[in-house]
Amino acid sequence: MALTRAQREQFLAEPHVAALAVDAGEGRAPLTVPIWYQYEPGGDLWILTGADSRKHELIRAAGRFSLLVERVEPTIRYVSVEGPVLDTRPATLDDLREISARYLPAEKVDGYVEFASKNHGESVIVRMRPERWVTSDLGTV
Repeated sequence: MALTRAQREQFLAEPHVAALAVDAGEGRAPLTVPIWYQYEPGGDLWILTGADSRKHELIRAAGRFSLLVERVEPTIRYVSVEGPVLDTRPATLDDLREISARYLPAEKVDGYVEFASKNHGESVIVRMRPERWVTSDLGTV
């Protein structure tokens, strides 16, 4: 059964690890990789990725990407969202801290932010407007 707008937006707002998919060019399947993301119901979503990463290069070329988030308990549910890139900007330490706090226990955030800022190189924020949604809750199959 498809989710209502409120259900899909609330589900997407939960801290699931997403599968990001983006066109990888002629003769290639889409690049599909796990990624952290940030989203609030009714708004745009954003990802943080390496400025020199293949993901960023492909997203820049395609001008859009999709995310798929899912769970299997307490019910089998997924949300897939696709849309255009609205903008890209350099990531800040505050951005890194925000997305890290979404996924990591509070006591791990500072250490991860310090490690990532020193070792992952320059990052960017890519903001996307959800345009197309595919959703389902299959219940407890």
